[in-house]
Amino acid sequence: MDLKDVICLGIAGNFADHLEQAGELEDFKNVVTKEQHAPKGIFPFYLPNSECFLGLYPIGTKILNLPTYEANAQVEPEIAVLFDIVYDVDMKVLDLQATKFTTFNDCTIRKEGAKKISEKKSWGINSKGIGSNWIDIDKFEEGGVMDNYHICSFVNRNGVLYPYGIDAPLVGYSYFYTKLKNWLIDKMNTQEDFGPLENIAEHLKKCIYPKQTLVSIGATAYAEFGRHNYLAVGDEVFVIAYDKYCDDTDLIASSKKVILHQKVL
Repeated sequence: MDLKDVICLGIAGNFADHLEQAGELEDFKNVVTKEQHAPKGIFPFYLPNSECFLGLYPIGTKILNLPTYEANAQVEPEIAVLFDIVYDVDMKVLDLQATKFTTFNDCTIRKEGAKKISEKKSWGINSKGIGSNWIDIDKFEEGGVMDNYHICSFVNRNGVLYPYGIDAPLVGYSYFYTKLKNWLIDKMNTQEDFGPLENIAEHLKKCIYPKQTLVSIGATAYAEFGRHNYLAVGDEVFVIAYDKYCDDTDLIASSKKVILHQKVL
């Protein structure tokens, strides 16, 4: 799928313990949320038609390029949801209509002193990863196809497969379904340029009000290996979403799972 005309956004802090494990909680110390476990905000990682560094399309399918400079990079295993954007007459976001989902690697460098989250999120071609296939969303609410899905992730290093993120149900996200959608609409319209966050409404305007947005809805907590190991050249990354009610035979069918597989270069 060609996503080069789609504004791509991520969510910070939508899964318990991730920000603490990533060492990024301090970045949000001055960000006030309405609820204790609410996400901290949204950030851009690709802005179509932009002349800044976020205008370079970063999403790959088979290759993950580490930065050319010395940096500590970690897999951020996520689910990405493609939404159609509905604007009102004043070009504010009126609604988001979820159409399909896949797996995503919101690969991030741990960079001290970065003023904005986006500075850690995109450093060139193939700095992100997206799954090889998509699952259509029948309804973005309880009772829909996403109810039964889990996400897990692994890194193959020197022939040994290590769990990188925990195995987690999609309904385990702090904000999901209608609560997540309404929160996203609010943040896309009202989030200000403050601390590590950016004014998303201004980005939408500069991108000439794109018709769709790809939203990576938050990284899971890390497993033991993921907490203590950054990515290295030669690693293989796997991010998998699967229907928990399918047996091994069913999982052979691509319609029951979505897989991201990247070689780290």
